[in-house]
Amino acid sequence: MDQLAAHAGTINAQLARYGVKFGIYKNGQFKERLFPFDALPRVITAAEFDTLNRGLVQRVTALNLFLKDLYGDKKIIKDGVVPQDFAFAGTGYLPICDGVVPPKGIYSHISGIDLVQGKDGGWFVLEDNLRIPSGASYPLIARSLCRRCSPDTFRQNDVVDNRNYGALLRGVMDHVNTGGINVIFTPGRRNAAYFEHSYLAEQTGAVLAETGDLYVEDNTVFYRSASGPQRVGAIYRRISDEYLDPTAFLPESLIGIPGVMGVYRAGRVALINAPGNGAADDKGIYYFVPKMVEYYLGEQPILQNAPTYLPFYEKDRKYVLDNLEKLVVKDVAEAGGYGVVFGRDLSKQKLEDFKELVKREPRRFIAQEVIDFLDLPVMENGQQVMRKADLRAFVLAGETTQVWPSGLTRFSREADSFVVNSSQGGGFKDTWVLSH
Repeated sequence: MDQLAAHAGTINAQLARYGVKFGIYKNGQFKERLFPFDALPRVITAAEFDTLNRGLVQRVTALNLFLKDLYGDKKIIKDGVVPQDFAFAGTGYLPICDGVVPPKGIYSHISGIDLVQGKDGGWFVLEDNLRIPSGASYPLIARSLCRRCSPDTFRQNDVVDNRNYGALLRGVMDHVNTGGINVIFTPGRRNAAYFEHSYLAEQTGAVLAETGDLYVEDNTVFYRSASGPQRVGAIYRRISDEYLDPTAFLPESLIGIPGVMGVYRAGRVALINAPGNGAADDKGIYYFVPKMVEYYLGEQPILQNAPTYLPFYEKDRKYVLDNLEKLVVKDVAEAGGYGVVFGRDLSKQKLEDFKELVKREPRRFIAQEVIDFLDLPVMENGQQVMRKADLRAFVLAGETTQVWPSGLTRFSREADSFVVNSSQGGGFKDTWVLSH
């Protein structure tokens, strides 16, 4: 690993040359920036990954069953496992998707599950991202550049090859394709993760399409190619639900595909991930995922949630109000590190004001114990420093459900900060999974 650290400058220069960027929206403005890379990898042993693999497959399987149930028979609601008011109150639930079963019955084809490792070695799930989780391309290209700069490092260490992500994603798209070409649909280069959109199109052999390249005719989606219209069978869309189809959602959307929801409802195109998945990755619904595992699979959860409280419930609300100064509170409608409040950082007056807000809008928040999660070594100005880091694991559901043997490790660039999100200025590492 010393060789990787010695080549850190070269690797980052190559990443800059390839335009490996992750934009930040701050104060209403978009700022494009290079995504800072640290050459020291996170290392996960084969035994650790075996546990993560089983736990992640179990969790994503249960979440897919929940989505099928929620938009279908709603048995989990009728049986009182998830309260009705709670399930349907979130903005992620889309009534237009009720009764729609996507091709092959898969809702979350690419799931980004965020985990942290406690200092005792145990892993905790912090969030389930089932809408348009980003990040797989960054460790993918970083690994290829690290191999180029220091091939001996990979000859001397038994690291599982991660170059199969494009093939795994292509397999998922092919599995649900309804007849036609595969497309990665991007809102354009001003999107924070545009690099990833173009890179994954290259890795999968899919067409990279922007607004205006796709249109609906005769209840079919077509791509405008130089040689004429081509039917589209699967769309890996990197655009939020509300902008996807101006005839079904926000009429002012200029970046969607008018009429695509009608084609999807008719089963004539696969949308990856399915619209309406936000009903399952709502931070409040997260509280119920261990119960889903037991309900749908009849198994005990392998991976645990962080200790979580729902102010929606009176008992939990009392605990949160009495202990707010030692908890972290999250707005269930926010993402990317926004809407996160550490009680310990609030003044006495702001603490009281926030308690009143929780009382008024209990469904809006969840509260969690602050996990003192693992610090990882990071190179900063030629010196090793310790920084908080999480892991985004990628689970792909197609013919089978598989965990990619790699992942995006994100780290805070500020000492003592627990916020590692890319959209908050964090950096990233490669994630090594050691082979048996």
